[in-house]
Amino acid sequence: MFLNRRDMILGLAAAGCAVPIAASAATQVLGGYAFGSTWRVIADTGTDAALIRSTVQAVIDQTDKEMSPYRAASDLTRFNTSHSLKPQSMPPALCDVTAKALAIATLTEGAFDPTVGPVVARYGFGPITGATGTFTDIVVQGDTMLKASPNLTLDLCGIAKGYALDQIIARLSRIGVERALVEVGGEVMALGSHPDGRAWQVAIADPFAPSFRALHVVDPKGYALATSGHAANGIFGPIETSHIINPRNMRPAATVLASVSVLARTAVEADAFATALCAAGPEDGVALAQQLGMAAMFVTDGTDAPERTMTGTFAQHLLS
Repeated sequence: MFLNRRDMILGLAAAGCAVPIAASAATQVLGGYAFGSTWRVIADTGTDAALIRSTVQAVIDQTDKEMSPYRAASDLTRFNTSHSLKPQSMPPALCDVTAKALAIATLTEGAFDPTVGPVVARYGFGPITGATGTFTDIVVQGDTMLKASPNLTLDLCGIAKGYALDQIIARLSRIGVERALVEVGGEVMALGSHPDGRAWQVAIADPFAPSFRALHVVDPKGYALATSGHAANGIFGPIETSHIINPRNMRPAATVLASVSVLARTAVEADAFATALCAAGPEDGVALAQQLGMAAMFVTDGTDAPERTMTGTFAQHLLS
């Protein structure tokens, strides 16, 4: 099972977003398990439920088979456990996602780093062992991947779920689904508008609430929405730690920044940038989002209520 570090606890509240369990008489709700969490599709009642379910499951199975660090037989594990410094043949999707991860790592100047898996494991949050390194030592060449040192590893938990969501949206569109809201482990993207004619509505969780409570409701407006935070899988108390690693000091990210929500054109970008901004922290993360023109919301603990800092066009998506 592909357990995304942000979603080892089942349920949307853990991931930071929520969609209605039942939207209206015009819709049907389908769901299941994915990557240690859940998936859900709200679609028009006129669509083929069995076809939607099989389409979603095919993407989940493929992503799990290729990119799970928890599967001993996955292609990612094969790459991680190989000590070869020669190009290794890998599935096209794995190469594509790795290339995107490396590009975002470069764009964020290492705030997103897909080689931190061994550090994550050191703090008790992941299965990847090996040597620490740098993302610049992994290269994608066509349908092959290579690494510069034998013990270097790759961790795609901060981006692979976004890839799966993008693929599900694309494949549902190809089979004729025109109106649907798709959620995978708390990451959300929509096709068209709600069958009732209104905008889709997605709630972002208050990361400080003991149970799910909406902090804001947003209309994604064709964008993917992802939230990264510490509450889903962290340790709080006199000593606090997190599953999210700041690659710049190779330590758990500061938990003063409780969550970051990102709207982006693709779920791959939303997923990876949410991780990067959360890892960077409340000051560097905001500066990075402003530099990149990202639509993001940063949530920190205020005196009486959570404090929010929004960048880019994020505020334009708020419904409440």
